[in-house]
Amino acid sequence: MTVLLPARPEPLTIAPERTAVLLVDMQNAFASQGGMLDLAGIDVGPAREAVAKTRLLADAARAAGIPVIYLVMGYAPDQSNAGGEDSPNPRKELALCLMRERPELRGKLLTYGTWDFQIVDALTPHPGELVITKPRYSGFVGTPLDAELRSRGIRTLLMAGIASNVCVESTLRDAYFHEYWPVMIEDATMPAGPPEIQRATIHNVTTFFGWVSTAQEVVGALQGARRETASPGSAPSPTASR
Repeated sequence: MTVLLPARPEPLTIAPERTAVLLVDMQNAFASQGGMLDLAGIDVGPAREAVAKTRLLADAARAAGIPVIYLVMGYAPDQSNAGGEDSPNPRKELALCLMRERPELRGKLLTYGTWDFQIVDALTPHPGELVITKPRYSGFVGTPLDAELRSRGIRTLLMAGIASNVCVESTLRDAYFHEYWPVMIEDATMPAGPPEIQRATIHNVTTFFGWVSTAQEVVGALQGARRETASPGSAPSPTASR
């Protein structure tokens, strides 16, 4: 079965058996009141809609037999994986900066085992679903993500998460460089910043690094393909190359 996915800059034909949904940093730190972004003064109000759209996307993917893979950002309590003095990460990554500047937050932001680190309740992984912890913005850096995808024969990534302009875009760019076909699900993402940042990210993706679709477009395409496959007399579709 192949699926014609509505997308920009043009529709994309995908094979569900070679596709995965990649949920990036859908954690309390990024999507909940009292989490890291909220403490930094970034409006997390739009996260509610992004989480709701992500749940629609994930549920439709599971119904179509498409795996849902989670990426989460996090650090050991001793910050041993955060980067040493020669690394720029501790000087730029928001959680590390906040914990350094505000001692009362030390060990509370994006730290293993904390509420801030946890995936939001609405998107709790199902039993057996893969959860990969990453110490940098990109899910391909210092993780087994590439090996896990290749072992499953995955070629297309439907990507949702927060923040669209940081970890989602970083992972999406690396996916492109690793020869995957990345699709950003725009209404299932939220930027760390004002709306123009989201527009810039969408421009980058559609112009240079991949494709952009919506949760409802993905759901509609998957459900439509399943109905066609189930219809009596329907002809089998050739296998897609991605």
